[in-house]
Amino acid sequence: MTALTYAAADSATMLRRNLKHLIRYPSLTLTIIGMPVVFLLLFVYVFGGTMGAGLPGGTGSADPRADYLHYITPAILVMTVVSVANSTAILVAKDATEGIIDRFRTMPIARSAPLTGHVLAAMTQTIVGVLVVLAIALALGYRSNASAAGWVGATAVILLMSWAVTWLCVALGLASGSVEAASNAPMPLILLPFLSSAFVPTDSMPAGLAWIAEHQPFTPIIETLRACLEGRDPGSDAWWAIGWCVLVAVLCFWWAGRLFGRVRAV
Repeated sequence: MTALTYAAADSATMLRRNLKHLIRYPSLTLTIIGMPVVFLLLFVYVFGGTMGAGLPGGTGSADPRADYLHYITPAILVMTVVSVANSTAILVAKDATEGIIDRFRTMPIARSAPLTGHVLAAMTQTIVGVLVVLAIALALGYRSNASAAGWVGATAVILLMSWAVTWLCVALGLASGSVEAASNAPMPLILLPFLSSAFVPTDSMPAGLAWIAEHQPFTPIIETLRACLEGRDPGSDAWWAIGWCVLVAVLCFWWAGRLFGRVRAV
């Protein structure tokens, strides 16, 4: 067996370990998925009538809530990805502070396997969460005009974003030093979508805030996902989304690797 084969086998073992933890504590998964669902229901039924009426264009529906559901569903899918990634920071910090990572380092396993196992488990959880949220959106009346290529593009964007954001949260979990700190460290990831085109178009914002919203990572990701699900060409947004995700993933993979080598139980 080659070194790559050993690493893949060890990562698969760590994936099974983390999936068993998720199955053993289903309340964590329900809470993680529940938050985006609550946001979806809140924004559609509480704010949707007013905010949908102010959207430029629309889906052609006479119901502004239907227009707003169509507008925010891609954003809620992105928030589902972020919600799962945030929980990964807590799980990684728990492993780091309880000494299990130190134990793994003494074992004849691939050095990257413990962290890769966390990332793969988070991506599995992300797929489940996205499917649940999308099913609820469809039940509320959301309909996509995406072609097969559009669905493939939307899936690729979600998976690439999940890979990048999860590695960021893995690094934050290792850097935090405690489970309590790790629970707060990824908080900007929850707040940044509110300062993007997730819930309102950026051209409705004041000039300075609109500039920030247009040049932060979540806006091109959300606009790319929105375009794919609407059957449109995402244009340059797709390249910006891919660029941001690749940059974050590469930097945070390197950061997490360096932190992993210094972890000591406290």
